[in-house]
Amino acid sequence: MALPMKAMKAVKAAMKAKAMKQVMKKAMKATAMKKVMKKAMKKVMKKAVKKAMKKSIIAKGKRGKSSVFRGTKVKTSGGLKKSDLIKSKSGKVVSRKSSAAGKKAYGNIKGWTVAVQKARKELGVKGFVAIKKGTALYKAAKAIYTA
Repeated sequence: MALPMKAMKAVKAAMKAKAMKQVMKKAMKATAMKKVMKKAMKKVMKKAVKKAMKKSIIAKGKRGKSSVFRGTKVKTSGGLKKSDLIKSKSGKVVSRKSSAAGKKAYGNIKGWTVAVQKARKELGVKGFVAIKKGTALYKAAKAIYTA
């Protein structure tokens, strides 16, 4: 069916208008949905405002023990409390148990150390000298140690 040119133009215009209407409807729906979603999201975001993290009571890192010893933290990452810590002779904060273990271990070799120091003083030895069996220093230290 062949329509005259004018009628054809009118039909095309009507079809175009219908198509535009559908597109506009879709777009309007999308913007309306956006508004609704925005409101809903605002409500959700208001509810889910994060609280600040609780300040940690566990001391970590290189100066962990000293911060527990000072009292700024409660315990170390290993679980040591202030009552478990002590200051060493050199001023470093160490575990009370490990300090005691070290002192006990040194107690086993203390006699030999003292003997070597006395022997060095007697022989007038200065600087590094190896204590080999057979040397005068070894013999002198051994004599003091066994006496």
